[in-house]
Amino acid sequence: MFTGLIEEIGKVQKVQPIGGGQKFTIEAKKIFEDLKIDDSVAINGVCQTVTEINRNSFSFVAVEETLLKTTLSDLRTGSAVNLERALRPIDRMGGHIVQGHVDCIGIITKIERLATAVLLWIQFPKEFEKYVVRTGSICIDGVSLTTARIQSNVFMVSIIPHTLEKTILKEYTIGTKVNLEFDIIGKYVEKILGSSLGSSSILEQFKDQPEW
Repeated sequence: MFTGLIEEIGKVQKVQPIGGGQKFTIEAKKIFEDLKIDDSVAINGVCQTVTEINRNSFSFVAVEETLLKTTLSDLRTGSAVNLERALRPIDRMGGHIVQGHVDCIGIITKIERLATAVLLWIQFPKEFEKYVVRTGSICIDGVSLTTARIQSNVFMVSIIPHTLEKTILKEYTIGTKVNLEFDIIGKYVEKILGSSLGSSSILEQFKDQPEW
């Protein structure tokens, strides 16, 4: 489990094909303080298991399913990546609950640069629209952010200068693909209530009620 607060920016040192998967070697500095083989690290918001550790790099293997559902397949030698180690029980929960289980890929459709903040507009598959709420939590490439506006299957987040400086968000351009993970609480609530009502759509159960 993660918080969505990026610890450092790493760099892809090497990409090697392994069957249908890929082995990635990542250069880093800060996260080596207590990193061990079998530890979980979020790379651009994707939870992966450390398989090798060298002096200034670590490796992991992304399998076919991971490459299909995330932007890890787009990484090349020299690519910058957001890194976060798994949450320890003693840490402050500064962001929100992030699993590192990417739901879908979004696309940057608009970038607005204000005097202080940068506004990012991101389009995502319409089937996930129900999980995005205004001023709700969302994870973008491993970064915990808050949705400011929503227009159908497009949402906007406002990025403060500190977040831009400490993450790869500053490198985004229109058309950049990003990993999206929606708030797990909403997904569990939908599953529990949907099962108890005998339907996968909670809204369908209430649409004919008088208050509608």
